[in-house]
Amino acid sequence: MHIIGSIVLILWLILGAIAAGQRGDYTNPPANCSQVGTVAVTILAGPLNWVGVNPKISCHLPPPSR
Repeated sequence: MHIIGSIVLILWLILGAIAAGQRGDYTNPPANCSQVGTVAVTILAGPLNWVGVNPKISCHLPPPSR
């Protein structure tokens, strides 16, 4: 049973990576944390991307201290 769960998880993540590629997430290097987060959430959402889930992440990093 453990092996089946592992296979399903790997397939889920592979399908998420394919979906991120279809959305064009790999065309340019990420410029900020929002783009990195969106790619990661797209991969984690897996096949749900094809049924209308459109994950977007918004983040703001604090400026560096002086």
